[in-house]
Amino acid sequence: MTDHASRAPDTTTRPTRPTLSKLTDELGLLYGGDYNPEQWDRETWLEDARLMQAAGVNLVTVGVFSWALLEPRPGERSFGWLDEVLDLLHAHGIAVDLATPTASPPPWMGHLYPETLPVDRDGVRLTYGSRNQFSPSSEVYRGFARDITRDLVDRYVEHPAVRMWHVGNELGQVCHSDATALAFRTWLDERYGSLDGLNEAWGTTFWSQRYSRWEEVVPPRRAPYLINPTQELDFRSFTSDALRAVYREQRDIIRERDPRRPVTTNFMGFFPLVDYWSWAQDLDVVSDDAYPDPVDPTSLASAALTQDLMRSLGGGAPWLLMEQAVSAVNWRDHNVPKTPARMRLESLQAVAHGADGICFFQWRASRAGAERFHSAMLPHAGADTDVHRGVVGLGADLARLRPVVGGRSRATVAIAFDWSSWWAAEGEAGPTRRLRVVEEVRRWHRALWERGVAVDLVRPGDTLGEYDLVLAPNLYLLDEPDAANLRAFVAGGGTLVLGPFSDVATRDAHVRPGRFPVQLADLVGASGEEWLPLDDDGLDVVSDLWAGPDGVLPGIAHVDSYVERLRLDGGEGVDGSDGSHGTDGSGTPAEAVVVASSSAPAGLSGAPVVVRRRSGAGRAWYVGALLPDAALDAVLAEVLRESGTLSALGTPAARLGVEAVRRGDLLFLLNHTGSPVSVPVGSTPLTDLLTSAVHSGTAVVPPVDVLVLTERPS
Repeated sequence: MTDHASRAPDTTTRPTRPTLSKLTDELGLLYGGDYNPEQWDRETWLEDARLMQAAGVNLVTVGVFSWALLEPRPGERSFGWLDEVLDLLHAHGIAVDLATPTASPPPWMGHLYPETLPVDRDGVRLTYGSRNQFSPSSEVYRGFARDITRDLVDRYVEHPAVRMWHVGNELGQVCHSDATALAFRTWLDERYGSLDGLNEAWGTTFWSQRYSRWEEVVPPRRAPYLINPTQELDFRSFTSDALRAVYREQRDIIRERDPRRPVTTNFMGFFPLVDYWSWAQDLDVVSDDAYPDPVDPTSLASAALTQDLMRSLGGGAPWLLMEQAVSAVNWRDHNVPKTPARMRLESLQAVAHGADGICFFQWRASRAGAERFHSAMLPHAGADTDVHRGVVGLGADLARLRPVVGGRSRATVAIAFDWSSWWAAEGEAGPTRRLRVVEEVRRWHRALWERGVAVDLVRPGDTLGEYDLVLAPNLYLLDEPDAANLRAFVAGGGTLVLGPFSDVATRDAHVRPGRFPVQLADLVGASGEEWLPLDDDGLDVVSDLWAGPDGVLPGIAHVDSYVERLRLDGGEGVDGSDGSHGTDGSGTPAEAVVVASSSAPAGLSGAPVVVRRRSGAGRAWYVGALLPDAALDAVLAEVLRESGTLSALGTPAARLGVEAVRRGDLLFLLNHTGSPVSVPVGSTPLTDLLTSAVHSGTAVVPPVDVLVLTERPS
């Protein structure tokens, strides 16, 4: 039996895999975006090539949505226009990331072969006329996709413009059709080995769900009431694997013909429908599409988290920001645009967090179609615009940052995150829907981001020896090997902080019997018996670590949604002021100490809410509530202090007022505020690569601006 999320090997151990390095060594940081020349005439192509060159564009993605032109009727090929485009781009020194056009099949496919179209949960077959209208399990679709991929690569494998391959686009389709049901059964048979194995894993004695024939097993579809949670979880893993199979088929065709150039596809951050940990080994270069909302005050912190995820998925290797918006998007209810300064700041933030390429959707704004109001590097109003001048300016900045290329970050802190656990924790019929896993990850990460602390993301079963501190905001599903791995990390001297509603269920989403966190209760020195969603009155929690918000008495925080009924195991510890933190002075395991406790209501008064315990050479914390932001921040600040974690400036982790990120030997200081911020940078003179200004002692970062500092050459 395999895990829901298969473990991806460390990509850094495969030196023969194509990487970005050959391209970036030649061109520096990559810069450009999606280019859709099929929407324009040849005269416009010439103007585009000249303007791209002037803006510093050196990479464009071509062909993503061109299937209907490349194959106007089944089996026909029309490559002439693409020949001209690639020749033109190459003549202007612009490299091409050539895409297989398989994200959006032509209308003839859905018309002639309706079985290629996806079916939703209600049994409705979706139609063409949009994009992404395919079923990952349709052999007819996959056959056509293989054929067009094979012919595309055969034609352009030797074209000098083509420097990278791009499979499909934003793979994330879900289908509940009969063809999918057949593929799902095959996947389940491979996973469980027999129908009896499936019945045991799904717990089908509940509600008389036991299956007697494989033909009875179907994907989750509309039903009178709740669907089996393990069936739901398995279907999500199956869907991720089915999409990965679509990607792999096309990638393998490319690699067979071209082992030299890297192959990628574009991820979508914390996308809920695909387990990117299981995909990471299949991409030569991790790529991401990111569209932070400029009116969301937390969006830049969230963007940094996503960037850390992308870097971590690639084992620390440079990644590509494949898509972002230059200004406004078109798909929100109210599409507030970015300023050019904000666009530059977001782009350089991605570079700081490991991106070796900055690209946009798209180069020229579309006049027709659903995205005609989506911003572009060249807007409808043309080149004489603030938007395009910002694009040109960013191109110049990226050229100055050539020393960044290939640089890596080193983190001593990791956040544990698992897609299957996320899926299961937010399934139906749980204690609360107010615990949103990714939102918790964002809140925990934000406390570190504000203090300039570098963070990797890991799975709980990954090698953790290089980290001093591991934060696990939620690990609802935790299998035995992963729990043992976390225990070994603490025993070896690491600090683990485990968040609420963790270690509750097995990998089959069955609740573990016993007091939670079931496998780690002795590690944290406390255990729970009940999950307690709160009524409108909420709950007050007291601790010396924080002061309550907005007039609440110091030392009191108000929890308004969720807490757990905990007890200390093995004695009544108290949090002394002598710095012992629950140890006996010898480093041996000690009783847990209460860091925060409830003050009301009756029945919970005095019960522990946050505890910590010394175990072996390390420490373990348990946070048994959805704490408000200020209280959570105070807990994590204490964890950072206790673990001796340093900021990017090499100083104890404390709020800096700017985002500080170290990549290689370069220090990025990003000011996301509207006022200048002074940052102490030490006495060694540092040169800003963007302006050549020299800073010593203190560096003043202008509002919505960036410094990229390096030691001044001797």
